Amino acid sequence: MSRSASGGSNAHPELRMLYFRLQSVQRAMDLYEPMLPRPPIIDASVEGSTRDEENAGSRDSIPGLRFLREEVRRELEVLKKFLEDNSVASLPPISTNAPYLTAVWLELSCARTPVAIYRTFFPKDSKKSRPLRKGDGSSNRGVKVDVVAHSGRHWIRVNTTSIKNSRLLAEFRELDSYLTSEDEDGDGGQDKRPSLAQKEFDNSVLRMGRALLSTAKDNPISTSGDIPQVTMRLTRLDPSPANEAGEEIDSRIAKTVSCLRDMGIDVQLGEREDNQLLSMAPQPSPIPFRPTRHINLDLSSLIALVSDITHSALPTTSDEARIRFIPSQKYLEWKKERVRLLGTKGEHSSLTESGASETWADSGKHSRALSNQALQEMQKGLLQDMHDRLAAHYPSLQGVEFWTTQEARHRCLQIVSKIGGQQERKRADALLSSHICSQQPPLHSAEEQYWEHSRYPRGFLPLIPIQLFSSTEADEFPLPRRPSETPTSSPFFELVAQTCRIVLSHDAATLRAFCTVQPRLEQTSDGAPYVISSSTEQDIPPATVTSANPKLTVHTIQSMLWGASYGWTTLTANRSSVKALLKEAKIEETFTYNRERVGKGRDGGSENAAIWMVEPRSLAEGMRSDSDG
Repeated sequence: MSRSASGGSNAHPELRMLYFRLQSVQRAMDLYEPMLPRPPIIDASVEGSTRDEENAGSRDSIPGLRFLREEVRRELEVLKKFLEDNSVASLPPISTNAPYLTAVWLELSCARTPVAIYRTFFPKDSKKSRPLRKGDGSSNRGVKVDVVAHSGRHWIRVNTTSIKNSRLLAEFRELDSYLTSEDEDGDGGQDKRPSLAQKEFDNSVLRMGRALLSTAKDNPISTSGDIPQVTMRLTRLDPSPANEAGEEIDSRIAKTVSCLRDMGIDVQLGEREDNQLLSMAPQPSPIPFRPTRHINLDLSSLIALVSDITHSALPTTSDEARIRFIPSQKYLEWKKERVRLLGTKGEHSSLTESGASETWADSGKHSRALSNQALQEMQKGLLQDMHDRLAAHYPSLQGVEFWTTQEARHRCLQIVSKIGGQQERKRADALLSSHICSQQPPLHSAEEQYWEHSRYPRGFLPLIPIQLFSSTEADEFPLPRRPSETPTSSPFFELVAQTCRIVLSHDAATLRAFCTVQPRLEQTSDGAPYVISSSTEQDIPPATVTSANPKLTVHTIQSMLWGASYGWTTLTANRSSVKALLKEAKIEETFTYNRERVGKGRDGGSENAAIWMVEPRSLAEGMRSDSDG
């Protein structure tokens, strides 16, 4: 504290010590950078980059840490203002929450990650057999837990004020007074009042312990069913026979501690040592994730690889990006006529004239979305990012291969044949059609066809040919088995594969029918490209969703399953599906960052990524203002 903060006096030395200690906590929090649980996912999207920058700057990614940080700041301001008062010597000491905040910080800094602060848990609703939630009823008060450690496996409750010798002794004296009053009431006549004296040993500390244990049993770890271990850190409770002043201590204090431990509660007395914890050094950065040599492509990444936005010359300014995707008059007229025809055929019979106008106007929203994608491509191109990340681990891209499922390939060709531009259809043909058609061109011709009109040089990435996973390996329906030559992958891959199988198991019949559909390829009248035959004017059929989660489609889960089963990185531009899948897998509860458990890459310096998320790139050639289509 500066001279000005001293108030010209050494008054209130205990408060000053608390002030200096809390300052040390604040400095330690600024350096606190725990090894957070991070699933092996490369997030190359704008949202992922922004989140990384925010976390690196604030280090507030731990739930509740921001509130603790703010409480420490406010408490320091209050203490400083008081101690800087020139008349501080004549003032009584103020009440401060500094001991509690310091104790919470020390528990947090020693806790096993992943951790959270200031969580509230609720007892189970006996009628519904589920934990209650905030707002279920005023009578259902939750139980506060100061630090939740080890993915919820350890609850720590800190108490620095209400549980101390003086408070507990006052409680004992009150209980003793009930007993004395009972004795003075006489020999127990008919008018005797109900007794308030205890029949069994109990107090507020034991009641708090029972509430913590009961609520912990109602909130087990969902993946294992284990009950969280409960710790009570009681900094002001001293059960020793005599205190420093030589005064005798009520034996019921020691009995209280003994009863808590008999319940199964870990009781910690006194303050945690802080001589090293208050001056923490920054933690080392986590090991980075790397893509595997074999990359599994889902539908969204296939679309991105053929998109005009990915390959065309970049706009030079944001205005140019916006103007590029202002729909041409020809396109707007076609769109309006198409909506009218669909309504006439009954496919959209509910469309009124107003509804048709709204659908026609949706092209404006679409153009804005495409402009944003072009701006993202200007920051760093999709293919450039893929090249750089792969080349960093596999020099000259030696041995790098790209794979996809039959279902993703089928739907990609279906979509591109309907709404893709001429160059986008040619790229899709080069990637997915030519090598399985009866009139397949040589690989070098397919490669030339793919990179034609691209701003990247031919062969910039070894995308040709994209290999197809077999769909004939399962007994009931196509589910992959790990090839014998594939090394054992980390538990995260296994967890994703298991989750995908569980999700798909609810749709076994649908999946069998889904996987037996094979695309019929025909050559167009102009000789190229090879596309799925479209004998009707119907729209592209909607993707089949899973019954387990309507946010997950069958083809997406199939792609994730193949990649996870083989231990290969799955490249996707479908962030929402990744989030839904992680939620199904309960990653936030089951995945703990542990190097031995996660597994390292062969080079020992990085870990294989299970998922690689990128920004989406839509089919955009037909939406360009300079398009002839």
